[in-house]
Amino acid sequence: MGNSEHPSNVLDLGYARVSTTKQPLDRQLDALAGQGIPDERIFVDKKTGASVERDGLKRLLTYARPGDVVVLHTLDRLGRNLREVLGLVHELAERGTGVRTLADPLPINTAEEGTARIAFLLIAPLLRCLCCSSVLPTPPCSRAAGLAKLSGSRRSPAPHATTSRDYAHGRRR
Repeated sequence: MGNSEHPSNVLDLGYARVSTTKQPLDRQLDALAGQGIPDERIFVDKKTGASVERDGLKRLLTYARPGDVVVLHTLDRLGRNLREVLGLVHELAERGTGVRTLADPLPINTAEEGTARIAFLLIAPLLRCLCCSSVLPTPPCSRAAGLAKLSGSRRSPAPHATTSRDYAHGRRR
């Protein structure tokens, strides 16, 4: 896998990685083959993703030309470290090489959409976590309902009338 001669036309190049030699590559290789990528253009590593020093990845980066697209099962196959993944995607984009994923919840294709979508997709879960955390004080009625639920009661105490202005000033009625 991973031939060193590059044809003159634009190509899809596959990359598959597992963290240990005991893990199978079959699912990733089947997905790449299903996209019509021949074995000679699929680059493979069976090594931890904590390091960018991987033979298959080195061969892929050497082989890739402007206009080519690196196809991955999921974006995390480039590495486990977010900084390194973004660095590799950025490096490929600067060279004119795209990145496309097959099984991510929102597929990525930098060849068609640019790299901004990756940034959005990586920031979206962070924003969701921030929005779900308790940024504002919990309203008394919600707090009472939660306490009633914990104590096993079916009824929560009657909620107090509270305005948004009270929350802004940290007041409770």
